[in-house]
Amino acid sequence: MSATDFRAQLQNERTYLMRYAALHLRDSTAAEDAVQETLLAALAGEAGFEGRSNLRTWLTGILKHKIIDAIRRASRDPVVGLEDDGGSEEIDRLFMENGHWVEHPAPWQDPDAALEQKRFFEALERCLAKLPKRTSRAFLLREHMGAETGEICKELGVTSTHCFVLLYRARMALQRCLDENWFGK
Repeated sequence: MSATDFRAQLQNERTYLMRYAALHLRDSTAAEDAVQETLLAALAGEAGFEGRSNLRTWLTGILKHKIIDAIRRASRDPVVGLEDDGGSEEIDRLFMENGHWVEHPAPWQDPDAALEQKRFFEALERCLAKLPKRTSRAFLLREHMGAETGEICKELGVTSTHCFVLLYRARMALQRCLDENWFGK
């Protein structure tokens, strides 16, 4: 493949990479930076791309590392005034004192088909945006990046117990938000 063809294919993947980065970083500037770093790394490593995988897969792999780097940078330099909490009262209202649901969530008919729909990802992105920053980061690191608990704790500067609380809150809030805004009752 010629260098011109390779660059054209990279440009064709840019929109996908931007959506992917924006979903994970929730900051358009950070997403743009991560995508630019990915494209520069791909250009620098063009000779290393042997075509054994799909170009999008290869670029997404590079982008995942750039996203993790961006999250690390953001964790080291937290924005003053953003505290992670405030969602526990809303979560507590979902359950009775005996721990059972107040109103059991609606069953999801066919989640695999829903995942393939563009609007689902838009709804998921809106739901993720409603989460506190640290809770969202913990969820994205675990579910989208496949990070282990120890790595998440190190990145976010929390204990393993706090990490499990953040993941639990994220899952409960996302389930409720998606029930209301996507799957319907």
